[in-house]
This record gives sequence, structure tokens and C-alpha cells, in this order.
Amino acid sequence: MKKNMKNIGDILYYTLIGMTTILIFVVVYFIFNFEFFWSLVISLGTGAFFIYKQSLNEDSDSSKKLNRLSAEKEAFYKSKGMTKEEIQFFRETMHTAKLKLLRLEKNLNSISKLEAIEKRNNTIQLSKSLFKGITEEPNRLHEVNKFLYVHLPSLTDLTEKYLEISRHEVKNKSTFDILDESASTIDEMCQLIVEDYVLFKSDDFEDMAIEVELAKKAIERDNGNTQSIESEEL
Repeated sequence: MKKNMKNIGDILYYTLIGMTTILIFVVVYFIFNFEFFWSLVISLGTGAFFIYKQSLNEDSDSSKKLNRLSAEKEAFYKSKGMTKEEIQFFRETMHTAKLKLLRLEKNLNSISKLEAIEKRNNTIQLSKSLFKGITEEPNRLHEVNKFLYVHLPSLTDLTEKYLEISRHEVKNKSTFDILDESASTIDEMCQLIVEDYVLFKSDDFEDMAIEVELAKKAIERDNGNTQSIESEEL
């Protein structure tokens, strides 16, 4: 019942704010002299059609099923000490994250403003690298709870809303204010994903820092040896 009410609300909302549906109402009512009731019905029908097309696009994303587990991948998970239930949970979690990440990539590349934010934060590349890192180290799934359950889904939803509002045919100052505020929030969420990536890769960064420090000491030692060798008489 609630779902039906939501669909009706979406249709009414789209009909009232969509320039196409408004134009259809004007043409049918004023030019073709249809009665107000039938003009409204036709406009609502048009709104329902666009909502239906949008739902088909969303369903096509959610219909991508989890692939069958290969013997090689199953052996990999078992080598990590994972039980059958843990493997299934991990795969379902990462499958959901993959769909959201693909949707996010599409959203961020849909409009120049979001594309600029993505490039500034390198969001997609870092997210994909983090995703790959999790699949290679499934035992560390608990370390990326914020990324998987808060930051990634929230950012995906925010970009969806931004695109929805940006597509409004009629915009006023309030609309542009909302878009600016949303863009700032999206930028902040992208920065949180950068932090997620750095936190997950912190061990690598620490190892690199150690390697750099050892290299510096080796260079200093070599330089010292070079100086002492040059001063030696043969």
C-alpha cells in the first residue's frame, strides 16, 4: 500500500514539475480544447510513463545477479579460513557495493559539476582500488564498514538526488542554493572516501615510510664510505 502511495506521489510530483508534462497539459487543454479533467489525466499518464521508464532503468541495475562461485575463488576464501556463511555474506556485501560503485561512477560522469568534484578527489579510482584491496583481503571486511555501509551508499544517493534536481526544467534561486549545498556535501563525502582509502592502506604507507627511511640511511652510509675511500691512499 505504501509503495503504491509512493508511486502515485512520484507521478503527481513529476507531472507538476516536469516541463514536458506541463506543456502537454497546456497543448491538450488550451489548443485541442479537451476538458480540464481529461487534460489532467493525459498529463498524469505522461508522468506515469516517465516514472515507469525510470523504474525500468533502476530494475536493470538491481537485476544483475551474483555470479556463481568458482572453485578457484572458493579455494581462495577457504585459504583465508572463511566459513561457507562468511563467504556468502562477503560476496553479497561486495556485490551490493559493486553495483553502487558502478552507479556512482555513472552519476559522477553525468554532469560537469560532479565530474569536476570527482577529478579533484579521484573518487572513482580510489574507490575501485579500495574495492580491489578488500576482495584480495576479505578478512579485513570489518575495517571498511564506514565505506561500504555509510560513505559509498550515501554518496551514491546524494549524486542521484543532485542529478534529479539538476534536471528540473524550471529552476529558481532556492533550487540553485540546494544544488550548491548538495555539491559541497558531495565534495565532503568524496573526501571521506579518500580517508577510507588511506586508512585501509595505512600499513602499506607505513612500510613505504620505513623503506624510504632505510634508503636514506643507506645513502648517507654510502656517501660516508665514498668520502672515506677517496681519502685513502693506494
